Amino acid sequence: MRYVPVLIGLLVAAAPVHADPRSTYVTMVLQAFAAKVECPGTDLVYQDLVQKAQEMHLPDGTTEKVRKAIAFMHTGGKMGEKQDDELMSEVAIATQSTDLDQRRLGMTTWCHDQKGRLAGFIRTKE
Repeated sequence: MRYVPVLIGLLVAAAPVHADPRSTYVTMVLQAFAAKVECPGTDLVYQDLVQKAQEMHLPDGTTEKVRKAIAFMHTGGKMGEKQDDELMSEVAIATQSTDLDQRRLGMTTWCHDQKGRLAGFIRTKE
C-alpha cells in the first residue's frame, strides 16, 4: 500500500504532456518561415496560417503577432516588433527546437520532412 503514491506519481509523470495550442502554433509558423528561407524553391501561404489559427481558436491577430515576434528575434530587433514575454519565450523555444532538428537531420532531410508536415502552409514556388 505504501507504493501506491509512488506508482500514481510515476503514472502522472509518464502521461503525455500536451502543449499549449499557441506554443504549438508558434512552432508551426516558425518552421513554415524557416522552410521559406532555408529550403530552395519553397514559399509560404500566409493566409493558410491565419486560417489554421482560427481553426485552433486562437485570438484574431495571432499570426501577425507571431510573425512580428519571429522577425524581431531573428533580426536582432531590426524588423518586426517585440511582443509580450510569453510569446517571445515561445518563439525562442521554437527556434531552439527547430535549430536542433535542422542540425540533427541535416537541412536536406529537414526540408523534405517539412514539405510533408507543413503541406498546407508551404508550397513549391511557381
